[in-house]
Amino acid sequence: MASHIVGYPCMGAKRELKFALESFWDGKSSAEDLKKVATDLRASIWKQMASAGIKYIPGNTFSYYDQVLDTTAMLGAVPDRYSWTGGEINLSTYFLMARGNATVPAMEMTKWFDTNYHFIVPELGPNTKFSYSSHKAINEYKEAKALGIDTVPVLVGPVSYLLLSKPAKGVEKSFSLLSLLSSILPVYKEVIVELKAAGASWIQFDEPTLVKDLDSHQLAAFSAAYTELESSLSGLNVLVETYFADVPAESYKTLTSLSSVTAYGFDLERGTKTLALVRSGFPAGKYLFAGVVDGLNIWADDLAASLITLQSLEAVVGKDKLVVSTSCSLMHTAVDLVNETKLDEEIKSWLAFAAQKVVEVNALARALAGQKDEVKLSSDPFIHNLLD
Repeated sequence: MASHIVGYPCMGAKRELKFALESFWDGKSSAEDLKKVATDLRASIWKQMASAGIKYIPGNTFSYYDQVLDTTAMLGAVPDRYSWTGGEINLSTYFLMARGNATVPAMEMTKWFDTNYHFIVPELGPNTKFSYSSHKAINEYKEAKALGIDTVPVLVGPVSYLLLSKPAKGVEKSFSLLSLLSSILPVYKEVIVELKAAGASWIQFDEPTLVKDLDSHQLAAFSAAYTELESSLSGLNVLVETYFADVPAESYKTLTSLSSVTAYGFDLERGTKTLALVRSGFPAGKYLFAGVVDGLNIWADDLAASLITLQSLEAVVGKDKLVVSTSCSLMHTAVDLVNETKLDEEIKSWLAFAAQKVVEVNALARALAGQKDEVKLSSDPFIHNLLD
């Protein structure tokens, strides 16, 4: 039985990235120093998941600021006030968009859905020029591959990117951001082609806006986008990931009708209605990435309850098409309980940070396959009874 993690915290177990960023911003260290810390952290994260037995390890989820800003950089959608002249976007331009300086304001920051995380809001308009300007996704895929780890590159999906954007200053508030879909898809195609050429077999598009109440025009954009990308995606397994809430019935229908998509990821912690939709009808031959381990809290998973949910889904989608996953990225949790040396042991037993949730996901996958995981499941007699 396969396992998957939607995303992972990038700050480091000892907040290494935080300190490296502050040092860089204060002028106490170089860009190369910062990049070295980032490279080491990525390697550590990938190796940790590989060692834990995770099959589908996310790539391109590491960020110096946030993934939406990374996508803005990928698309070259830099507002004019930053005087960017083209080419590969460097750290100076990237952080200027995020933080501004004494003479130019930063881009707006807003909450990432209902989490404590924030993202930099893209500023777009009819005159925005798009070009492939950050090769981060392909570079990190190759970086992991050099370590012997085949990752699943993760991109913010094209429709969610536009729906999370705002009209740039001077652009009419009524401007349709979705009208830019045909302008950004060529860049996505370039990224996809490069990833395929480098050997990627899976790609993950995060489309969290599918949990919102979308109108027919917005839903049509998803169909149009993934139809347009279909030829470029040929030969790849394509996962569309959603999280934070139920996927409404119409959105579920639209998503599961996309012929270019191989797999669907759902938050089954918050998405109880989505669970009912899956049970009532799931497309034959497609994969379900079942988000049963909560990525938003720090509590240990109820493994017995999760296993029952997964077993019920097996009958719907098939044993070989069910993948155990997190409900969302683990970036919303603390990194590793191993550093909490002053915590009472009983309290510690109630908790699971990102590192422990990775173990929980793989333990559930092993339990579903009938394998007893001595590390995580030996203390859970309910699961042992199910396996006996």
